[in-house]
Amino acid sequence: MSTEELRAELRAIDLLRRVSYGRVATSMRAMPFVAPARHVVAGGSVLLRMHAGLGYHRACGAGVVAYGADNFSSDEVDRWSVQFTGTAEIIEPTAPEREMFGTGPHRVDGEPFDPVYIRLTPQFVTVHTLDYSLERRSQHVA
Repeated sequence: MSTEELRAELRAIDLLRRVSYGRVATSMRAMPFVAPARHVVAGGSVLLRMHAGLGYHRACGAGVVAYGADNFSSDEVDRWSVQFTGTAEIIEPTAPEREMFGTGPHRVDGEPFDPVYIRLTPQFVTVHTLDYSLERRSQHVA
């Protein structure tokens, strides 16, 4: 891995730690889908927690997935989006890893929440930034 690639990955991990949820994308029965997931960063991996009742984890496990998160709904001047693409495996997290997630929702789509965990080992990392600072400055000048 080049120095530039390592720098981009570290920046993406730093940004990912600033939000709690993102979206995992893969295919299920040859059709693409995107599902919400809670994430934490542990070592060089991104750990995901999803609701087992939807069955999406089965399509993710032992496959290649993309996981993305962003701060687009924030009021920050600098908006960003990160995407991690890599292999995923269904895991049983350690007690400290499980604690990092905190409490889960009580229900998902009306069903009791049944957590399942996935470890994403990134092979490709992408960071995109949107800078609104000039637009906001010009709005305050008038």
